[in-house]
Amino acid sequence: MKHIHKRTALVAALAACAALAWPTLGLAQTFPSKTLTIVVPFPAGGGPDVAARVLAEKLAPKLGQAVVVENKPGAGALLGAGTVARATPDGHTLLLTPNTLAISPHVLAAGAGGNLDVQKDLVPVIAPATTPLALVAGPQLGVKNLAELATLARSKPGLTYGSPGNGSPMHFAGEMFKKSAGQDLLHVPYRGVAPSLTAALGGEVQLLFVSLGGALPHIKAGKLVPLAVVEKSRSSLLPEVPTATEQGVKDVEVAAWYGVFAPTGTPAAAINRLNQEINDALKLPDVRERFTGAGLEVLGGTPARLADFMKADHLRYGALARDLKIRAD
Repeated sequence: MKHIHKRTALVAALAACAALAWPTLGLAQTFPSKTLTIVVPFPAGGGPDVAARVLAEKLAPKLGQAVVVENKPGAGALLGAGTVARATPDGHTLLLTPNTLAISPHVLAAGAGGNLDVQKDLVPVIAPATTPLALVAGPQLGVKNLAELATLARSKPGLTYGSPGNGSPMHFAGEMFKKSAGQDLLHVPYRGVAPSLTAALGGEVQLLFVSLGGALPHIKAGKLVPLAVVEKSRSSLLPEVPTATEQGVKDVEVAAWYGVFAPTGTPAAAINRLNQEINDALKLPDVRERFTGAGLEVLGGTPARLADFMKADHLRYGALARDLKIRAD
């Protein structure tokens, strides 16, 4: 009788464990069950949009569901991010954003983007890419490096520089450059990389701090002149262009990464599946080629890696915003 009771207890315990595991197992087997949406919080045409569309194309056949990209620009990435944060947390709605997401809360008015808490309302999936940042000029400005720009700025104070928006890494790069180089430049924010590029190409602004994710084709075509890379080291995408530090302008080092996020509460099984499939897609030669062509450097890795990026940038840019007095224009 004792053996029977022990056996009965063991069967009951196993059944209980199976019942607890069933929701996760069930999700792993059924996810995804409908169309996935990748929200890009910037207009079409920029680096984030390119990355999202390349990944959507590769994910659809692997996941067995359509994957659509939806552009929701506004509030320095917070508008689109808020849309994702409020979505059903089942893995079918994702955000692909540059690290503007970590910065905008420090420079925009309280409540921008619907009181989104970027640290709590979204969970990391993967950081698919980084993109080098550069200072470029239109050919009509007639400068090819920072020394020539300094000479021109002294004779013509008030040169304009564009960025993809307030709170963007490029905005910070511009203000850091102004402080370090001691130049009088006027910031003109736009709503994304693509509009800022259009402005620079049309001569609406004279200088532009921009990610190579959108600018590289125009640089190669001679329509924009790269003056400096504003990171710690030269970029493999533009190896001949020196950094600002190499040209004597120190403390202008700004990195830009792209992150994929899901609403908080999304099951781990969905996060892990998405992370695995995106990592696999990033290994494909044509994906790497298309990313490189768009000025992106493939990254990938675990959700924890993206979480570390997010935490570090949220702290760093909060301090920089106070030091540089960057606020919404």
